[in-house]
Amino acid sequence: MPRVARAAFWAADTPSQPRPEGSNPEAPYQAFDCSMFTSSMAPAADQASATLQQEDWGDTTCPLLFVQLNQLLSTPAGLEWRETARWMKFEEKVEDGGERWSAPHIPALPLHSLFQLRMCLQKGTMLLDLDAPSFKEIIDKALSMQSEEAELQPELRERLTALLLRQPRHQPTKSPLQLLAELGLSPCRGDDKSQSEPRAQLSETPLKEQLRNQFKKKVPPGTEAAHVAVGEVEFLEEPFTVFIRLRRGVALGSLAEVTLPSRFLFILLGPRAKVKAYHEVGRAMATLLTDKLFQRVARQAEHREDLIAGMEAFLHELTVLPPGKWDPSTRIPPSSCLLSPHRRTTMHPQDRQSHDNRDMAAAGDRASLGHPHSRQELERTGRLFGGLLRDIRRKAPWYSSDFSDALHPQCLSAVLYIYLATITNAITFGGMLGDETANMQGVLESFLGTAFAGSIFCLFAGQPLTILSSTGPVLVFERLLFSFSQDHSLDYLEFRLWIGLWVAFFGMVLVATEASRLVRYFTRFTEESFCALISLIFIYDSLKKMLSLADTFPINWQYHLDNITSYSCICILPSPGHSSTGNDTLFSSPLAPEQPPTTPARLSRSQCLGRGGHLLGTSCHYVPDITLFSFLLFGGTFLSCTTLKRFRSSRYFPAGVRKLVSDFAVILAILASCAVDATLGLETPKLIVPSELKPTNPTRGWIILPFGANPWWVCLVSAVPAVLVTILIFMDQQITAVILNRREYKLQKGAGFHLDLLCVSLLMVITSATGLPWYVSATVISLAHMESLRKESASSTPGEHPEFLGIREQRLTGLAVFVLTGVSVFMAPILKHIPMPVLYGVFLHMGVVALNSIQLTDRVRLLLMPAKHQPDLDYLRHVPLRRVHLFTIIQLLCLALLWVLKSTVAAIIFPVMLLALVGIRKGLERVFSLHDLHWLDSLLPETARKEAEGKQPRKQKEVESNGEETELMHRRGPAINISVN
Repeated sequence: MPRVARAAFWAADTPSQPRPEGSNPEAPYQAFDCSMFTSSMAPAADQASATLQQEDWGDTTCPLLFVQLNQLLSTPAGLEWRETARWMKFEEKVEDGGERWSAPHIPALPLHSLFQLRMCLQKGTMLLDLDAPSFKEIIDKALSMQSEEAELQPELRERLTALLLRQPRHQPTKSPLQLLAELGLSPCRGDDKSQSEPRAQLSETPLKEQLRNQFKKKVPPGTEAAHVAVGEVEFLEEPFTVFIRLRRGVALGSLAEVTLPSRFLFILLGPRAKVKAYHEVGRAMATLLTDKLFQRVARQAEHREDLIAGMEAFLHELTVLPPGKWDPSTRIPPSSCLLSPHRRTTMHPQDRQSHDNRDMAAAGDRASLGHPHSRQELERTGRLFGGLLRDIRRKAPWYSSDFSDALHPQCLSAVLYIYLATITNAITFGGMLGDETANMQGVLESFLGTAFAGSIFCLFAGQPLTILSSTGPVLVFERLLFSFSQDHSLDYLEFRLWIGLWVAFFGMVLVATEASRLVRYFTRFTEESFCALISLIFIYDSLKKMLSLADTFPINWQYHLDNITSYSCICILPSPGHSSTGNDTLFSSPLAPEQPPTTPARLSRSQCLGRGGHLLGTSCHYVPDITLFSFLLFGGTFLSCTTLKRFRSSRYFPAGVRKLVSDFAVILAILASCAVDATLGLETPKLIVPSELKPTNPTRGWIILPFGANPWWVCLVSAVPAVLVTILIFMDQQITAVILNRREYKLQKGAGFHLDLLCVSLLMVITSATGLPWYVSATVISLAHMESLRKESASSTPGEHPEFLGIREQRLTGLAVFVLTGVSVFMAPILKHIPMPVLYGVFLHMGVVALNSIQLTDRVRLLLMPAKHQPDLDYLRHVPLRRVHLFTIIQLLCLALLWVLKSTVAAIIFPVMLLALVGIRKGLERVFSLHDLHWLDSLLPETARKEAEGKQPRKQKEVESNGEETELMHRRGPAINISVN
């Protein structure tokens, strides 16, 4: 009876079959290590878990495993090994047609296959740290080390050796060009001879199909291979099972689909059993080997019990999907957010109370990722300029790499993108400054100031990824300052010079006293309110500029096609020696054919107005095609930027093409829109760049004298408005710096809050003395600059999203942008072909991208979304929805107040309101619990410190406690399918 049971492939999962000898009736329950039943493997599982927890995840990382499943199939030519599935991190199957791979998906395993695999590991042969240079020697040692009970007869050993040494038939990944070539040649060449014959021997060297396999481009460097071979043979009466771990990676010739050093082998051969029984056990083994935790156990195991303990830990994390509630044939796509192995090892079942405390701690850890509260940059030194000196020492070793790291094609795309955004911003704010200050500061001053201040900042600042620019709040203050000067008969530029000198002095005081430490109080609430304000300013200004085109190129709303014959425009010239109201001469634009072309009646609009005439008619002032086409360019550029930026995750074209298109998305959108505009030849408003280096207002010079035009006491009185400007500059600069230095950007070279503020303060002296605009960090353009320099993993395994590696930190892109801005004065003949609606579309794109990057936007969407359609956000799991809405409404009210203050005569207190956001956030602790603020925002420094001190003994208690399982959605363990068959 025992032999019959073993011949049925240890059919412990079949109720109608007798249980094999020596089997444990509680084995299915032991797999879960639950508290109701005592598991004999619990001590080994605890030991494996302790080993994993003590392992330093940051120092030693297991190589990625490529697992290949070869199945023994019966063909007309005989038995043949054929590759049926493969794993990198997710499973890919060969489709039934045998010509293509499936999409990567999460493997769904029958629960019985895991129990059968567990029994295979318990009863089969296990060779750990085997030394063998070839696959033939591996097989010989595996057969020679069989136990006495499972030892095979010499004849069976020879047949089994010959069978295992046969060449498997791989399913190579081919490029589209190779597929087209094979499709064209297939009618001519008949059967495909490139594949090996069923009885061909395994080659000790790689085959041509392995070297040409396109899949090797997806394999990261350092990857090792694991081989799983399963099948049914008639000459075996008992299952032959062996698990082998090689001491070092060995290239096994043509065994693998791609040429990789092999580390693990698992072989399962036996008599005929249930349908797909061997195949499912092979899938279970391959899935185990791709699990990070089990792989670490398999690499460190010294005995069979260690490997079984690793499988126990895997079974302990399983998430069961009940039968009948889903379709087992459905392929679950890979998730974009997976639990890290480190989080899996540190996550233990806790009781409900400790679970709530851990939620708060996790929320605090999550929130702290976005804030440099604990960073070294913001630690107090207690010395004057101590923080500044520490910033310099921190950034000095990276200075040379700040230029060498920019030697990448992605930086060229970033330069062109940010350059066009910068000159558009310079023209927009320069034009507004000219209108508000009687051209005391105009477009030329904006170009020169942007180029000079930006270049100096990129060369010496602590965070050179920051883009300096004129901002909306600074423009509001400039307008109020000019109006005050006019009302009190003061010289605007001289008054502004003294304010700038005082601001520079106050800035130096802030740097000396390490006032940048106050940015620790800038939580998500303050940052997102300010970022949303600047983003809305970008969106509003772009739409406002487009709507103003309807005034410049008005649309004829009374136009009717039937009245086309009555529409005309004529030029009325004054008669010689007479007034224009007397005997004027009328010349019609549509002249008779017999009139000679040299008559004055053929004057153009500009010629007519140049001769003192004026236009008269119903069609003189209407150009409907210009306005309509400008809006088409505006919307088309915005949609093109958005679509091409997302092209990286498209399903079309190779990964290299998608990445290139995504990197140059904005440039391609601008070039396409310019090409359409040039093709149609319509006179859309174009980019106008100053071509002469002279002040916009001829009454001023390039150097502003501090005395002469204003009374002597102005230099003292100007300290009062300078305080407000200092608050504005400090808040604007440091909030942007905090946003750019968030830890989720994975910056490696550190921040420089004190050094950045010093550079901005010194630049205030130069720009004030030369009458150039004041500059501060531009939040939206700086975020766009960071986004254009994102680094992602070059090769991602099938089904895995490219890993975000950080930002390409360097100084060259910003420096090139501002140098190009300075020489734009000499590039007017080229830049004049760029339509302004195209640049306004880029402005809208930057504003929308920045607005969508903050949590406030997601919470605003929740206000308009029924509960059943709301996304699965972390804070919605732990904070009541009404509290989320209350927090959102309070933040929206603060944002609306900032907008009203900016747009009215009360704009003088706008800097104070920015500072008041920190106080409002402090007051929210009386409205919301610390638990809610942990998830919706982050704790202020004092509150976080008190909370951390209070949780230290609580954490020690949690380590010793055991309780309920963590939530299903929070754990994200491996999912399996319990088969009903």
